[in-house]
Amino acid sequence: MIVIADSSPLVALSVCGCLSLLDRLFGQVRVPDAVFQEVCVAGKPEASNLSLYLQDKVLIASTANFPIHPLKGLGLGEREAMALYLEISADLLLVDDQRAKKVAYANGLEVMGSVGVLLLAEQRGMLPAIKPLLMTLSASDVHLGENIIIKALQQAGEL
Repeated sequence: MIVIADSSPLVALSVCGCLSLLDRLFGQVRVPDAVFQEVCVAGKPEASNLSLYLQDKVLIASTANFPIHPLKGLGLGEREAMALYLEISADLLLVDDQRAKKVAYANGLEVMGSVGVLLLAEQRGMLPAIKPLLMTLSASDVHLGENIIIKALQQAGEL
Protein backbone atom coordinates (compact mmCIF):
# COMPACT_ATOMS: atom_id res chain seq x y z
CA MET A 1 0.00 0.00 0.00
CA ILE A 2 1.32 3.44 -0.91
CA VAL A 3 0.51 6.29 1.45
CA ILE A 4 1.14 9.98 0.84
CA ALA A 5 1.46 12.09 3.98
CA ASP A 6 0.85 15.78 4.56
CA SER A 7 2.68 17.63 7.32
CA SER A 8 0.08 17.70 10.11
CA PRO A 9 -0.30 13.92 10.54
CA LEU A 10 3.48 13.51 10.42
CA VAL A 11 4.00 16.07 13.18
CA ALA A 12 1.19 14.59 15.28
CA LEU A 13 2.51 11.05 14.98
CA SER A 14 6.03 12.22 15.73
CA VAL A 15 4.87 14.08 18.86
CA CYS A 16 3.38 10.89 20.29
CA GLY A 17 6.30 8.71 19.18
CA CYS A 18 4.29 6.78 16.59
CA LEU A 19 5.96 7.47 13.21
CA SER A 20 7.01 3.84 12.92
CA LEU A 21 3.33 2.85 12.84
CA LEU A 22 3.09 4.29 9.34
CA ASP A 23 5.56 1.79 7.91
CA ARG A 24 4.07 -1.08 9.89
CA LEU A 25 0.51 -0.29 8.84
CA PHE A 26 0.97 0.82 5.27
CA GLY A 27 4.30 -0.32 3.86
CA GLN A 28 5.33 2.54 1.57
CA VAL A 29 5.13 6.07 2.97
CA ARG A 30 5.96 8.96 0.66
CA VAL A 31 5.89 12.74 0.97
CA PRO A 32 6.20 15.50 -1.58
CA ASP A 33 9.17 17.83 -1.30
CA ALA A 34 7.00 20.72 -0.06
CA VAL A 35 5.90 18.67 2.95
CA PHE A 36 9.48 17.65 3.70
CA GLN A 37 10.62 21.28 3.51
CA GLU A 38 7.75 22.37 5.75
CA VAL A 39 8.30 19.89 8.58
CA CYS A 40 12.10 19.82 8.55
CA VAL A 41 12.77 23.52 9.13
CA ALA A 42 15.38 23.84 11.86
CA GLY A 43 13.81 24.83 15.15
CA LYS A 44 10.33 23.57 14.27
CA PRO A 45 8.81 21.00 16.63
CA GLU A 46 9.80 17.46 15.67
CA ALA A 47 12.02 18.68 12.79
CA SER A 48 14.97 16.43 13.63
CA ASN A 49 12.81 13.31 14.10
CA LEU A 50 10.94 13.99 10.88
CA SER A 51 14.11 14.73 8.92
CA LEU A 52 15.53 11.33 9.88
CA TYR A 53 12.26 9.48 9.27
CA LEU A 54 11.56 11.10 5.89
CA GLN A 55 15.06 11.14 4.40
CA ASP A 56 14.35 8.31 1.94
CA LYS A 57 10.63 8.98 1.46
CA VAL A 58 10.64 12.28 -0.47
CA LEU A 59 9.39 12.52 -4.06
CA ILE A 60 9.01 15.51 -6.34
CA ALA A 61 5.40 16.29 -7.22
CA SER A 62 4.16 18.51 -10.03
CA THR A 63 1.05 20.59 -9.58
CA ALA A 64 1.25 21.98 -13.13
CA ASN A 65 -1.59 19.86 -14.50
CA PHE A 66 -3.32 19.43 -11.18
CA PRO A 67 -6.89 18.17 -11.71
CA ILE A 68 -8.05 18.69 -8.11
CA HIS A 69 -10.64 21.41 -7.49
CA PRO A 70 -11.13 23.69 -5.66
CA LEU A 71 -7.57 24.67 -4.74
CA LYS A 72 -8.51 27.80 -2.80
CA GLY A 73 -7.37 27.56 0.80
CA LEU A 74 -4.97 24.66 0.31
CA GLY A 75 -1.33 25.06 1.22
CA LEU A 76 1.51 24.03 -1.09
CA GLY A 77 2.17 20.86 0.91
CA GLU A 78 -1.47 19.80 0.66
CA ARG A 79 -1.59 20.53 -3.08
CA GLU A 80 1.64 18.63 -3.72
CA ALA A 81 0.48 15.72 -1.53
CA MET A 82 -2.73 15.42 -3.56
CA ALA A 83 -0.84 15.77 -6.83
CA LEU A 84 1.64 13.07 -5.77
CA TYR A 85 -1.26 10.81 -4.73
CA LEU A 86 -2.62 11.05 -8.27
CA GLU A 87 0.77 10.84 -10.02
CA ILE A 88 1.81 7.58 -8.40
CA SER A 89 -1.69 6.12 -7.92
CA ALA A 90 -1.37 6.03 -4.15
CA ASP A 91 -3.87 4.20 -1.97
CA LEU A 92 -4.28 6.69 0.88
CA LEU A 93 -3.69 10.35 1.71
CA LEU A 94 -2.83 11.24 5.31
CA VAL A 95 -4.10 14.72 6.09
CA ASP A 96 -5.61 16.36 9.17
CA ASP A 97 -6.75 19.74 7.84
CA GLN A 98 -10.53 19.69 7.45
CA ARG A 99 -10.60 21.84 4.31
CA ALA A 100 -7.99 19.64 2.65
CA LYS A 101 -9.93 16.52 3.66
CA LYS A 102 -13.11 17.90 2.08
CA VAL A 103 -11.30 18.69 -1.18
CA ALA A 104 -9.66 15.25 -1.21
CA TYR A 105 -12.98 13.47 -0.57
CA ALA A 106 -14.71 15.55 -3.24
CA ASN A 107 -12.07 14.45 -5.74
CA GLY A 108 -12.28 10.74 -4.92
CA LEU A 109 -9.10 10.40 -2.85
CA GLU A 110 -8.99 7.97 0.08
CA VAL A 111 -8.21 9.95 3.24
CA MET A 112 -7.21 9.26 6.83
CA GLY A 113 -6.05 11.58 9.61
CA SER A 114 -3.54 11.05 12.38
CA VAL A 115 -6.22 9.94 14.84
CA GLY A 116 -7.43 7.41 12.27
CA VAL A 117 -3.89 6.01 12.09
CA LEU A 118 -3.83 5.60 15.88
CA LEU A 119 -7.25 3.91 15.85
CA LEU A 120 -6.21 1.53 13.09
CA ALA A 121 -3.01 0.63 14.93
CA GLU A 122 -4.98 -0.01 18.13
CA GLN A 123 -7.50 -2.16 16.24
CA ARG A 124 -4.65 -4.22 14.76
CA GLY A 125 -3.06 -4.78 18.16
CA MET A 126 -0.06 -2.50 17.57
CA LEU A 127 -1.06 -0.18 20.43
CA PRO A 128 -2.53 -1.20 23.78
CA ALA A 129 -4.57 2.02 24.01
CA ILE A 130 -4.88 5.38 22.27
CA LYS A 131 -6.00 7.53 25.20
CA PRO A 132 -2.47 8.27 26.49
CA LEU A 133 -1.39 9.23 22.97
CA LEU A 134 -4.39 11.50 22.46
CA MET A 135 -3.66 13.17 25.80
CA THR A 136 -0.04 13.71 24.71
CA LEU A 137 -1.27 15.31 21.50
CA SER A 138 -3.80 17.48 23.38
CA ALA A 139 -1.03 18.76 25.65
CA SER A 140 1.16 19.65 22.65
CA ASP A 141 0.86 22.29 19.93
CA VAL A 142 -1.05 19.79 17.78
CA HIS A 143 -4.66 20.91 17.47
CA LEU A 144 -7.23 18.17 18.02
CA GLY A 145 -10.86 19.08 18.44
CA GLU A 146 -12.58 17.77 21.54
CA ASN A 147 -15.20 16.03 19.37
CA ILE A 148 -12.47 14.13 17.50
CA ILE A 149 -10.94 12.95 20.77
CA ILE A 150 -14.29 11.85 22.21
CA LYS A 151 -15.27 10.04 19.00
CA ALA A 152 -11.90 8.26 18.81
CA LEU A 153 -12.06 7.18 22.45
CA GLN A 154 -15.59 5.86 21.90
CA GLN A 155 -14.49 3.89 18.84
CA ALA A 156 -11.57 2.46 20.79
CA GLY A 157 -13.81 1.59 23.74
CA GLU A 158 -11.74 3.81 26.04
CA LEU A 159 -14.38 6.29 27.14
